[in-house]
Amino acid sequence: MTNLSSQRRLAAQIMKIGQNRVWIDPKRVDDVDVAITREEIRKLIHEKIITSLPEKGVSRSRAKTVIEQKRKGRHKGPGSKSGSPRAKITKKEVWMTRIRSLRKRLRELKARRIITESTYRKIYMVAGSGKFESMAELERYLKTNDLWRNR
Repeated sequence: MTNLSSQRRLAAQIMKIGQNRVWIDPKRVDDVDVAITREEIRKLIHEKIITSLPEKGVSRSRAKTVIEQKRKGRHKGPGSKSGSPRAKITKKEVWMTRIRSLRKRLRELKARRIITESTYRKIYMVAGSGKFESMAELERYLKTNDLWRNR
């Protein structure tokens, strides 16, 4: 096999491409081996003995399948989200979980007759306004304001 590195280099410079994209016709290697000047290389390019290979791109196939899956709602959980805590769980979702747990606790207290119906209604409204940050705060509020039912 003959060394055509200088011809490849010249062809790459003439065609303004990288050396890896220079294609030399394997049947006409002898003609290319003889060519040593830029003019001779230009002639071989004109005769299509030396041509350029197409650029290699990055396949979007895998990306398209992931996008398609995301449109269906897959790969959207908190584990696949990066960034701040708010990027993982939205403000609304945090609020929903908190208010649901508070309301559930209030229902339990009312069912077990630990608080009265009127107290339940008042505290329910207060909880909805966003006064309590946690279950512990709700309990503390009930205790400090002496809202437990008298036995």
